[in-house]
Amino acid sequence: MTDQDRIDIGFLLFDGFPMACLTSVIEPLRAANEIAGHQAFRWSLVSERGQKVQSSAGVGFEADRALADCRNIDILFLLSSPSSVFDNAVSGNALLRGLGRHGTVLGGISGGVFPLVRSGAMAGQPVSVHWCYEAAFEAEFPDMDARSEVIVRTVTRYTAAGAAAGFDLALHLVHDRLGGDIAHEVACWFQHPMMRGAAVRQQVPNATAPKTGDRLPPLVSRSVEMFAANIGQAISIAEVAKQMGVTPRQIERAFKQATGHSPSHYYRAMRMKAARQMVVYTKDPISQIAAAVGYGSVAPLVTHYRSAFGLSPSEDRRRINRFRVEDNAPLPSV
Repeated sequence: MTDQDRIDIGFLLFDGFPMACLTSVIEPLRAANEIAGHQAFRWSLVSERGQKVQSSAGVGFEADRALADCRNIDILFLLSSPSSVFDNAVSGNALLRGLGRHGTVLGGISGGVFPLVRSGAMAGQPVSVHWCYEAAFEAEFPDMDARSEVIVRTVTRYTAAGAAAGFDLALHLVHDRLGGDIAHEVACWFQHPMMRGAAVRQQVPNATAPKTGDRLPPLVSRSVEMFAANIGQAISIAEVAKQMGVTPRQIERAFKQATGHSPSHYYRAMRMKAARQMVVYTKDPISQIAAAVGYGSVAPLVTHYRSAFGLSPSEDRRRINRFRVEDNAPLPSV
């Protein structure tokens, strides 16, 4: 096998990156090499300047190369927390865009899509966004085509929502390079039950009843979908009922039975989760966050936020910042 037949993959790591996302891609590629009996895939660790990087678990990783030395890499995946940025944004972003223009496939796994999109290298491209980051992503990149599929692949860009999705993406790379039989054997090595395709949507907590784990009944599930589509422009339970051709009382009963909560309580909890994403993963002013989750002023947001999380948005942001090495250092990510 020649070097030209091998696929060289780089993992661009930022401080605070999740180790699971790294190992979930490398391990199936390693297994594929062993099963195939040759090095179909080779990988290296990359950092902005070639410096050591610390994962979200506090484990340090020595980089094999700097970003400027990645011209011969076939695929470059970014692994980071959502708040990660280059130390030299002008240079780092330009290097990424240059690699993309000259044939390197660029990708992001979980929080890694944030610095990838910030670089300008994803213009016009769809992006897989992990459900726990979707509010923060929408707030920062309102014009991007953010999708809930676990994997989104185009000819030149690969994105995946989380570590398990990264494993699936690696299986797709194995399938493309070595065929379905080896991809299936790799999955069996790790007892991975199935290789999810690009059209598979993420599983999110809102889709199940919290006490039982059962799927929500259709009336409740459709209501939740409408709530999710109206995070920023609050919709009344009466309007939801009208659009679905039922009475508000029917929705009230269905929610109580399935979730133990009223629909308004459930809806508010969804809005608070979205607000907390923006508090934690963006620098947006609290007033802007309030407007983004459907509040006309800060005061009711603070009241509901404190009720949900035990502290105000500003207090929560200060608490989180105490866990950062510096004020803009990354948070642990999924």
